[in-house]
Amino acid sequence: MYANSRTVASVQQAPHPRLAASVRRHLETDWRRPPAAHSVQAFDALRACIEAAPRPLVLDAGCGTGASTLRLAELHADCWVIGVDKSAARLAAGARALATAGAPRNALLVRAELADFWRLAHAAGWRLRRQYLLYPNPWPKPAQLARRWHAHPAFAALLALGGMLELRCNWRVYADEFARALDVAGIAANVEAFVPAGPLTPFERKYAASGHALWRVGARLDTNTVAEG
Repeated sequence: MYANSRTVASVQQAPHPRLAASVRRHLETDWRRPPAAHSVQAFDALRACIEAAPRPLVLDAGCGTGASTLRLAELHADCWVIGVDKSAARLAAGARALATAGAPRNALLVRAELADFWRLAHAAGWRLRRQYLLYPNPWPKPAQLARRWHAHPAFAALLALGGMLELRCNWRVYADEFARALDVAGIAANVEAFVPAGPLTPFERKYAASGHALWRVGARLDTNTVAEG
């Protein structure tokens, strides 16, 4: 399973030429697609839980099995760390881990469409302390640009939630595009290669063991200053 992962293959070797226009279009128009009913139901249940015991909020966007959510909950012990994923099967594995003795009590796992979650959280007036996007699907074909989160209609809602944002990926083009999308939105970002001291996700562990270059984008969404570590 480990040390045998392929690097991202794509004919696209630089940021997409239509990226800036796509980002501007999404920032200037409202996305009107109604959120899925199951996303609304899950968000309402989550909001009731958080309002009953308020804490600062950290979002693990696209958390998969929730392994990263549990690790982030340990790192941010004073916060609610919310892991959101659309897969019931992946989240079931996370729920089993969360139920074990010694698991952090400040981790919450939610099954919802991530794009819906960002919009619902924004509509509810939420502000986040931190957001993590850890190894999102790169959608590496040039024709798949609109599927990448920084070129998606939900990008505006992601930005509106504020806080420190950290993206990690193993494709330099994705990292550069994400930073460029932030720049179009008037937000400064830094892009750096890094070696994880302690992998946050199973993907990160696998990619590092396979010798991939790993990239990190950091930004402070509340100001126009470059994020620090």
